Amino acid sequence: MSVPRRLLGIARNARPASVPCCAPKPRQLSIISARQQSNQATRRIHQQTPRKAQHAAAVQEVEIESTNPALSFPCLDAHESRSASLSKRSLAGPEPSYTSGHTLNFHSRQPILLDWGGILPEFNIAYEAWGSLNQDKSNAILLHTGLSASSHAHSTETNTKPGWWEKFIGPGRPLDTDKYFVICTNVVGGCYGSTGPSSIDPANGERYATRFPILTMEDMVRAQFRLLDHLSIQKLYASVGSSMGGMQSLASGTLFPERVGRIVSISGCARSHPYSIAMRHTQRQVLMMDPNWARGFYYDGVPPHGGMKLAREIATVTYRSGPEWEMRFGRRRADPSRPPALCPDFLIETYLDHAGEKWCLEYDPNSLLYVSKAMDLFDLGQEHRERINKVRKSNSGKLQAYLDGSAIETDTSSDVCSLTLPDQPYEEKEQPADFDAKAVEADGSAPPADLVAGLKPLANTPALVMGVASDILFPAWQQREIANTLKRTGNKNVTHIELGEDKSLFGHDTFLLDLENVGGAVKSFLG
Repeated sequence: MSVPRRLLGIARNARPASVPCCAPKPRQLSIISARQQSNQATRRIHQQTPRKAQHAAAVQEVEIESTNPALSFPCLDAHESRSASLSKRSLAGPEPSYTSGHTLNFHSRQPILLDWGGILPEFNIAYEAWGSLNQDKSNAILLHTGLSASSHAHSTETNTKPGWWEKFIGPGRPLDTDKYFVICTNVVGGCYGSTGPSSIDPANGERYATRFPILTMEDMVRAQFRLLDHLSIQKLYASVGSSMGGMQSLASGTLFPERVGRIVSISGCARSHPYSIAMRHTQRQVLMMDPNWARGFYYDGVPPHGGMKLAREIATVTYRSGPEWEMRFGRRRADPSRPPALCPDFLIETYLDHAGEKWCLEYDPNSLLYVSKAMDLFDLGQEHRERINKVRKSNSGKLQAYLDGSAIETDTSSDVCSLTLPDQPYEEKEQPADFDAKAVEADGSAPPADLVAGLKPLANTPALVMGVASDILFPAWQQREIANTLKRTGNKNVTHIELGEDKSLFGHDTFLLDLENVGGAVKSFLG
């Protein structure tokens, strides 16, 4: 009988019970290296040995332990435990709605053509409103949200939970409900009541999942203006937004300049830049690599909560700033009395872990993919807009065919879903000899002519543009670029405010937290 595999851990200095006939003679041992001796000892283990030798080796194996104990991984235990509980829940039916409370709803039965050729046969917009619309309907403010926010910006009678901009909305507040009628929507593509990937496709009665079409910021804005049409609001007093909402606010003014009285864009941009695209790409990748994502068709099973948790942790790193975290956490560990661990150990790690765990089941993973991709595609430059307009024109026949009840022809040769990876990966190239670093205007002092042309529709629209020096996701130079570009269009009413680190250390999330500086500027601008 051969020795079991578990005995391969026998100590190197264990003496074999018998020496095979092929073993070297004693005088030869002096010239054999230690490695050869070890290899030979290992080979002997697999040979037949007397039962007594096997017993002795087994006893020796029991007595010898690893030099160090195995680490514990409570973070992985928690992940596996949640997966197990979600697996039991999935047996009872689809996962529950992500909608966080009662909203008003606008349902459009008219189809909408999206920028990249997709069609939504009908769609729903979840929205909430505060204040009263005046007689001539001239006091409406459209408030745009960030990526993951719902329409619940402020508490209502039917949903008393505090909203994400609770302190900014109300009588005497920056968005003064004694003066204005404030409307906030959940964007198309979201999961808090508006039509998105988790919604039912009326064509087949199944969830869209990743059959949902690619979106743009402009698609979301067009859907919002369908709501304004429904409310008979011809012109907004103001379009206000922060982060992704700041992008939408600019988009609303360029798409409908005659319907927007003034623009507020806080911590936004006129075009997404490589760093923010890279960070959102990373979030999407860790989510899509979660086996439970199942290419988007997870609604009747276990949702990809692990991928969502990691995606949120990456996002949270970009939302706050280094100076703030230095003050809040420093290099402190959660429990200095314990040895270091590979699971969350430093206070900053436990903070990120908690933020990811808390959020991973509050937002639809597919919505994160689609809405974040729409942010990446955002570019108000003239060249990009002309390209998209050509695509829309070429796809206009699809919308007409749908309205006529005809079959929609799909040109598979130009199918936008036929993306393939390049044969040759990108390689670093040497910097050209004539490269002029000064020509790359990262400070926004000289906006490109293409962007000036793209923002020309806003030449007569008063605008407030705010940035935060500690913001790493939408760095302050991007808000300077917006302001300078608007001035280049001939706009004489541009207010640009940049909060230095002496006023705010909260990074990108400053717009959620700084009632005095952000709120004060908004209130002053709106009048």
